[in-house]
Amino acid sequence: MKIQDNDNQPSTEISPKYSSKADTGIEVVTNCDQFAPMPIENRILTIRGHQVMVDRDLAELYQVDTKRLNEQVKRNIERFPERFRFQLTNDEKEELVANCDRFKVLKHSSSNPYVFTEQGVAMLSAVLKSETAIHTSIRIIEAFVAMRNFLMNNASIFQRMERLEMKQLKTDEKVDAILDKLAEEKKPKEGIFFQGQIFDAYVFVADLIRKAQKGIVIIDNYIDDTVLVQLAKRKAGVSVDIYDGQISRQLRQDVAAHNAQYPGVTLHHYQKAHDRFMIIDEDVYHIGASLKDLGKKLFAFSKMDVMTGSELLSKL
Repeated sequence: MKIQDNDNQPSTEISPKYSSKADTGIEVVTNCDQFAPMPIENRILTIRGHQVMVDRDLAELYQVDTKRLNEQVKRNIERFPERFRFQLTNDEKEELVANCDRFKVLKHSSSNPYVFTEQGVAMLSAVLKSETAIHTSIRIIEAFVAMRNFLMNNASIFQRMERLEMKQLKTDEKVDAILDKLAEEKKPKEGIFFQGQIFDAYVFVADLIRKAQKGIVIIDNYIDDTVLVQLAKRKAGVSVDIYDGQISRQLRQDVAAHNAQYPGVTLHHYQKAHDRFMIIDEDVYHIGASLKDLGKKLFAFSKMDVMTGSELLSKL
């Protein structure tokens, strides 16, 4: 469904578009209420691919009440098939209200407005049966014709504008992809922390922990409560499995206290590991120092691409 408000006389410049809901495909060109009194051309909208006018605008031009206009139509309904006159849906009415200030009175209306095509407007002059209606219908139909000619004569311009918009959209998508890639590559795959870089190493591990979406696995024989403090930074619902070769009573108490507030940490007794590893979801990191001693001495780290986290765990 597409609503387009056609601004200005056909001889005027094309005004910039004001965006609206992308999921409905509605476009409104210029402010609906920019002119007062409003020329007929400004009252012509494009809805469902048809140029139409809203019953309230027509009633104002015909100098009758909207209710009376629609009553006359109902009395002669056989003259107004769907292609001459149709009622807006709730979504279409909401878009009309959102994009045209003069229709805000319809916001809380219990009934949706009707719109008339060029043929419907021509039929109205016969139904209303007044000299004013005849002259007004002629003016409106002339406006429809002028607007149609304007759109036809400038079709190539509109097509070029649409192509430019599509090109801009694709460019924006490419820029977003590049920025996402740069963000991904911001985390180094390998590196060295020197003695004294305690905070830098702390931030590095904290970022890895925050990155986890599903699970964290730590293989380290020297876990203590300082590591649990780091693990408190993980997202809710992320599980943690710690493989430690020397699980002390104190560590069990610390984990129990941690789980009381941040549940999800499980201890596993495992004595066959010499190096330290951290698995973030499926990414495996080899870390040269115990997590509790990061930055106290020179150590290196590297992201290992030779196997996934699941593959490493299957070999424990």
